Amino acid sequence: MSSSPTPPAISNPDFNGNEILHSILLCKAGGLDPKKVKGKILVCLRGDNARVDKGQQASLAGAAGMVLANDKHSGNEIIADPHVLPASHITFTDGTAVFAYINSTKSPMAYITPVKTKLYTKPAPFMASFSSKGPNTITPEILKPDITAPGVNVIAAYTEAEGPTNEPFDKRRIPFNAISGTSMSCPHVSGIAGLLKTLHPDWSPSAIRSALMTTAKTRDNNMEPMLNSSFVKATPFSYGAGHMRPNRAMDPGLVYDLTSKDYLNFLCSLGYNQTQISLFSEGPYKCPKSMSLTDFNYPSITVPKLSGSATVTRTVKNVGSPGTYIARVHAPTGIFVSVEPQSLKFEKMGEEKTFKVTFKAKKEAGAVASDYVFGRLTWSDGDHYVRSPIVVKTSTSVEPPILKFKKMGEEKTFKGTLKGNKEAGAVASDYVFGQLTWSDGDHVVKSPIVVMVAT
Repeated sequence: MSSSPTPPAISNPDFNGNEILHSILLCKAGGLDPKKVKGKILVCLRGDNARVDKGQQASLAGAAGMVLANDKHSGNEIIADPHVLPASHITFTDGTAVFAYINSTKSPMAYITPVKTKLYTKPAPFMASFSSKGPNTITPEILKPDITAPGVNVIAAYTEAEGPTNEPFDKRRIPFNAISGTSMSCPHVSGIAGLLKTLHPDWSPSAIRSALMTTAKTRDNNMEPMLNSSFVKATPFSYGAGHMRPNRAMDPGLVYDLTSKDYLNFLCSLGYNQTQISLFSEGPYKCPKSMSLTDFNYPSITVPKLSGSATVTRTVKNVGSPGTYIARVHAPTGIFVSVEPQSLKFEKMGEEKTFKVTFKAKKEAGAVASDYVFGRLTWSDGDHYVRSPIVVKTSTSVEPPILKFKKMGEEKTFKGTLKGNKEAGAVASDYVFGQLTWSDGDHVVKSPIVVMVAT
């Protein structure tokens, strides 16, 4: 491109709700005019159709190249796609600047230079906009995701049974490709799990998961909290326990282990009957009289409906040398957290110890958040740091407490119930204020609540 005459850059006007212009801006099939596009670098907005399809449509219309500009939702996330024409992918911020430049002149000019490898970029890692996010809508007592791992722009072996874009129009065949998604993050974790099993053949799958989770990091290479693709602070609903560190996972110190009995009790707590549970057990299994999902021996601790106080139980197994571990808590905002006992002494490998964590909502006005809040429990003997994310949400009178949306434009209805506190002096004689917050981990939708009790 740089050796040939520089083609002028073009974009499309603001669509202002016009679906046709919107389709043009997104570079959808049938939306581009070859007379206006031929020989030029086309600026396409990310969204709706596939990124590589935008390049295909630009190529079919005769474009010399493409600049793919992120929409606001995609933020700073850049993907190395196998485009069918010379292309450059830019962030939302850079895209806004490009559109402003194009609209400032009648003859905008642009060029695309050869690719250069960029090392040691910062911040890294940060969470992809397409990454699966919590909270867990099926069993909110268990934090999901568990962990995060490299999954964006990963160079990997690739099938030659289809083209690198996975699109029918792509007749190219290559042995390696740059791939993004859970399909890349998952094999990283699986491979490390296999290595840990080789190193520790006696470890259960739960012990391996625990080792990966409790040794993960939540800070980037700037030594700051990990961010999402919009460069806003991410939460455990984006990264779980954090970004995995394989070398640390080899020697985690302690693990949260689970047995088949624990999983059967888990099914009991979900309401499975004896017939259903027998499908998973080797013989008849009798459920315990009481079982709380919050006591499931997971490496994370989640209390989704805290009302007053709640106590959860965990058991850790020593998989290292003898030592004494001290508990340290970074409490969620508005929540008092205590651990009992505060120290655990292990005299041999394989020894197990049980502890309890109690949560209480602080009574001070405004101390308790109306949304999920996050903290951390760390056990340490000075050499090992066994970290567990803490996720708490105080009990509310909003039904349903979770809204799941599958597509843009979808609507959901919820109900909020307000009741005056009957305790003497608890009800104010003037207006009182609160706040309802809905959040998916990236977006925070806040609604003020104003109440005056009838007198």
